[in-house]
Amino acid sequence: MANTFLTVQQIARAALPILHDNLVFPALSYKEFCGGMGKKGDVVQIKKPAVYSADEFTNEISVQDIKENSVLVTLDKIADVSVELTAKEMALDLEDFTKQVIAPAAAAIAEKINADGLALYKDIPYTCGTAGTTPSGIETFAAVSKALNDAKAPLSDRFCVWNSAALASFQSDAAIISAEKCGTTRALRNGSIGRLIGLENYMSQQVCTHTKGTLSGTLKIAEAAEAGSDAIKISCTSGTLVKGDILVINDSEYVVLQDAAAASSSVTAKIYPCVPESGFAAQSPVSLMGDHAANLAFHKNAFGFVSRPLEKARGAESYVTSFDGISLRVTFAYDISTKKQTMSVDTLYGFKTLYPELAVRVLG
Repeated sequence: MANTFLTVQQIARAALPILHDNLVFPALSYKEFCGGMGKKGDVVQIKKPAVYSADEFTNEISVQDIKENSVLVTLDKIADVSVELTAKEMALDLEDFTKQVIAPAAAAIAEKINADGLALYKDIPYTCGTAGTTPSGIETFAAVSKALNDAKAPLSDRFCVWNSAALASFQSDAAIISAEKCGTTRALRNGSIGRLIGLENYMSQQVCTHTKGTLSGTLKIAEAAEAGSDAIKISCTSGTLVKGDILVINDSEYVVLQDAAAASSSVTAKIYPCVPESGFAAQSPVSLMGDHAANLAFHKNAFGFVSRPLEKARGAESYVTSFDGISLRVTFAYDISTKKQTMSVDTLYGFKTLYPELAVRVLG
């Protein structure tokens, strides 16, 4: 009797739930998805979640405009796993094929997507903790909660994503162990470590470690900077700044938005937030924060995840499926020159920081 081979439709429908269940960061972010096909490099416009302020009612209401602020997001990421398949593997039943091929492929794609999302820490200037010191104790959660409160982040949908070192530290703390744990059954949160002080906490192995630039010498503002400027000139001896570096000026923190190299004993840094109303006086001291693990605490609206289905591959057997803002494509191709059959599993997406003020980098 002839073998019955698996189809791309069967594989895609088996792979998507596994991918969905392994995604941490996109599930905690604002998601925007539509059914229209896309390709790498497409720029799409999405609506940012609206932000309002509550006024005291006296004798007349104060009407606020519905500001449909939009932001452009580039679909610049394709996570792909391609494997060579033999007739033996194709003849496996779906359960065995899922264990041997589909599940590892979906997990690898999820790891890449999570890592790309967590790399958005480079947009966040606000910090808690000490660079190079692993967060510990329930006081960490209190400090994070305070930082989000000070930023006026909504009380719901607050999340923290910690690295493995922070998780190990928390798991050895009696006060945290005895705290009430979240009873959620949502499978997508495999890294869940419970709810504390209004924060849903998760662990991810893809939390980034930031290595600061090599800027050396006595750092000072080289030229007075006016309020509203997003670029400052810093005196130094030599070296570089890298995107995500934190500069401390007049007791406030600013993130470097792009790489820059020193020349003629100074470097020009593009920063966020902009120079405050008081400006920066020439010769004001500047310090560069050290290397650190970039754990993240944030409200859901701080970051956006955008996905679009990829087009079916032409001239090959291909199937696209979508669920809950995630899309997946599976394609079979045969190369007659090498006489090999390949299966490609891929997905198209992009990330964007929407409200950096709603996030805090928790140093480790």
